[in-house]
Amino acid sequence: MCLQLMNISPVKLLVIDIDGTILGKSGTISPENQDALRRVRQSGIQVRLATGRIPQACQRIIHQLELEGPHIFFDGAVISDPRQNNSIYMQSIAPHLVEEAIDFCHDKRIDLDFFSIDQYFTEEDNWATQIRRYFFKLAPTIADFDGLSQRQVILKGTLAVASPRERQLAQEFRHHFQGRLSFSRTITPAYPEVDFINVLDTRVSKGQALNTLAAHLGVPITQVAAIGDGSNDISMFRDVGIAIAMGEANAEVKAAAHWVTSGVDENGVSAAIDRFLT
Repeated sequence: MCLQLMNISPVKLLVIDIDGTILGKSGTISPENQDALRRVRQSGIQVRLATGRIPQACQRIIHQLELEGPHIFFDGAVISDPRQNNSIYMQSIAPHLVEEAIDFCHDKRIDLDFFSIDQYFTEEDNWATQIRRYFFKLAPTIADFDGLSQRQVILKGTLAVASPRERQLAQEFRHHFQGRLSFSRTITPAYPEVDFINVLDTRVSKGQALNTLAAHLGVPITQVAAIGDGSNDISMFRDVGIAIAMGEANAEVKAAAHWVTSGVDENGVSAAIDRFLT
């Protein structure tokens, strides 16, 4: 059951997730959602993205929506303005944990990808690299992972999971690093059978990053509205003035929200904006 809205403050900042929120199965933003977000900006409300994606995978969306300023990337590990190539917050994974994760995955034969601020690293091409290449427009850097943390600042790892065996191995990985790394699950409607398990520093969350971004922008957190569909969005919902879950979100996400809008392919973002922001 959704939370009840109490004493709504005027919204000054709208933060939106990408996959499953403004991007559906087609991988495009509908004209209705584009128009609604344009109206929000014209009303004087700032619009920012909060996504598990890396900045390069958001450039087209930022340009299409004519967004400015800093956004939240890597599930909260980075707050940056990709147009200015300027970061205001960054939290990497400790090098010794990167190396331990590499050793564990080599031993168990688990495919684990890593991301720096501007590169996506994998040890070999596979089905997951094909998704990132063609859907997210990310070209991989094929690299030897031994000593990777000495050459690169690693912000995020990702386990792409589809088969029962991959799910079992991902669970073993999570169990081994429980309490030392944090994990979040994201999906994209274009590939509903695939779970992307993000691997992050334990201090990282979208909620923590949103509080940092709001403070940077001088906006009280109670004057922020957030829209999302995944479990990684729950931390954003805890403090904001208006928390909106998408129609396809699971029960836990919906319960953390103040209101549930329609689905991504039913222009749920536009419906939420019409109800609360314009």
